[in-house]
Amino acid sequence: MSFRLVATDIDGTLINSERLLTRRTLDVLAQVPVPVVLVTGRPMRWLDQLQDQLPHPLPAICANGAVIYDPDTDQILRAESMPAEVLLDVTKRLRDVVPDIVLAVEVEDGRSFLHEQAWPRLWEGDHRIRVISSPEELTSAPAVKLLARSATADPDDFLELVSRTLGDRAVATRSSSSALVEISAAGVTKAAGLAWLCEREGITADQVVAFGDMPNDIPMLTWAGRAVAMGNAHPALKAIADEVCATNDDDGVARYLREAFDL
Repeated sequence: MSFRLVATDIDGTLINSERLLTRRTLDVLAQVPVPVVLVTGRPMRWLDQLQDQLPHPLPAICANGAVIYDPDTDQILRAESMPAEVLLDVTKRLRDVVPDIVLAVEVEDGRSFLHEQAWPRLWEGDHRIRVISSPEELTSAPAVKLLARSATADPDDFLELVSRTLGDRAVATRSSSSALVEISAAGVTKAAGLAWLCEREGITADQVVAFGDMPNDIPMLTWAGRAVAMGNAHPALKAIADEVCATNDDDGVARYLREAFDL
């Protein structure tokens, strides 16, 4: 197969359930003869958890396509945020239709995270993450991602409700197994971010093989010349994929690449 670039999601895809790169995956990544790009819903501040496991850091498209990062130069090549006025409109729409909604924002290109008091506390002691002091603070600055959580909704139903509520004002998707929806500026998707990077490098969609496992990967897999869903992927992803590989706990990406590149 004449691939010139490998695009892969991280969680549920490249790493296993323990959030680790296996020895097999590391060995294959070291041998792949074309660039490998991480395309993830993760913010920039979460990249170190993966990059520290690699001998050399990989380029990354973060926040579902909103931020494109070059680790070689430690530069953000592109960032697309939602303006404060859009955030204000979007949050008002969501509060009107979801009584138990809890909100948070990724700001400073994903280097910082601000959340409402009711947001689950998962990162105690991280100075980059803090509770907002007032509701107005949530929408006071541009954000690369708005996150909306419901404690009672079905995850797929919640995504559908949020998407319908926002219309073309913003893009809603999800990568979590819970009712957590990730909202980006209109036009921002993993596919859009990857397309921008590929055009910059002179690579066309048909020369890209992409791997993913959740609904936020659907645009990327639809765009790429070869779409590969993980064995553990959401049914919606398997429905649009060209192929289904082994699960992330069975080194699905590494197994596929080993065969594709005859490593």
